[in-house]
Amino acid sequence: MSDVTLTKTRLFEGVWEGVLTIEGTGNFQPKIEVTHLQKPLSGVEVTEKPEENLWVVRVAIPTELISDGVQTFLIRDARDGQTLNSFALMAGDTLSHDIRAEVTLLREELDMLKRAFRRHCLETM
Repeated sequence: MSDVTLTKTRLFEGVWEGVLTIEGTGNFQPKIEVTHLQKPLSGVEVTEKPEENLWVVRVAIPTELISDGVQTFLIRDARDGQTLNSFALMAGDTLSHDIRAEVTLLREELDMLKRAFRRHCLETM
């Protein structure tokens, strides 16, 4: 049995990219499937780089799957169903409210630190 690892390298121009490596011996040919809401995606590319003993996996994200909310994609080994990796896209108004709340909290913490620092500077003079 071989130990398969899929590591994300980047998400660029609507394409998720990763590197698939294997620990073990034998002639291994990956069979990768990507699903969204349990439906398989087409256009998954797996390119072997034998000189580096790895495979490059590219998943083009269909534009029709990009919408408000969280969209999760699972990348699995099609032979045994093992999940190798996953990624999620988040978009929409709900997300912006969460980000605004986090920025507000960070501003409040920064103001508290500034007041404490100024008080410390005055006390040590």
